[in-house]
Amino acid sequence: MPEVAVETLLRSSSVTIRDIRCRGACRHQSPEECATATELVFPYRGVYARHLGRNQAIAEANQVLFFNAGDGYRVSHPVAGGDACLSLALDEDLLREFAPNALLREGPGLAFHHHRLRIDPGAQALVARLRRGLRTHAAEPLEAESLAMALVARALGPRTTRAPGGSAGRQRLADRVKLVLAGDLGRRWTLGQVAAEVGMSPVYLTQVFKEVEGLPLYRYQLRLRLARALDLLDGYDDLTALSLDLGFSSHSHFSAAFRTAYGRSPSAFRRPSR
Repeated sequence: MPEVAVETLLRSSSVTIRDIRCRGACRHQSPEECATATELVFPYRGVYARHLGRNQAIAEANQVLFFNAGDGYRVSHPVAGGDACLSLALDEDLLREFAPNALLREGPGLAFHHHRLRIDPGAQALVARLRRGLRTHAAEPLEAESLAMALVARALGPRTTRAPGGSAGRQRLADRVKLVLAGDLGRRWTLGQVAAEVGMSPVYLTQVFKEVEGLPLYRYQLRLRLARALDLLDGYDDLTALSLDLGFSSHSHFSAAFRTAYGRSPSAFRRPSR
């Protein structure tokens, strides 16, 4: 596999959908790249950091990243293992219909003000359904376009997404916590262990993370694990093994958390592709 592999899953007049996988062999910042179109990028495996000048966004499965046309950026992989993302480039007129004005940057071209937003489990499930449907050829173009529109609406909706809170310094502290969690999803971390890894007190850590992400630390970690389960479901015949590999105490614990997040059991979620 090359360092970066890009596969176009769908190209229509409304949307282009690509699956982008990166080996992440180099931990240092890449040479500067420039986005040729405004895209919404949904990481579904692994983690990386995107650098825009002095700003940084940690890309993992709880986030959607905005790549604005013409903006220069660099990428680094502070955690080993590489990453994979689903990229959606919508027709600009369609994207303007979805995007609230509060999210858009002033100027002649369509560009987003925020570098990333936190998405909810419903958006994670749509990413998995869309990618699986296109890769297995189970979804016809009209269905795939409809799923893509639903995903964009959910990723930009005020009730289903959240912009980062807190100062830039506090966001960088929260980023360090995310890298710790994403680096070992199966580990059953204690608050004290995470705090020791990032050099903060447990009390300050919980306060900072909740302010930035709007979620308690344990719930954020749970969503990361469940998103990883969406990616791995088809590769496991034994769901008990999957649940234990992801750090859940039992299959029943995993299944209950999965059903609460996505509205279906793990077995029911993977059934259409089989």
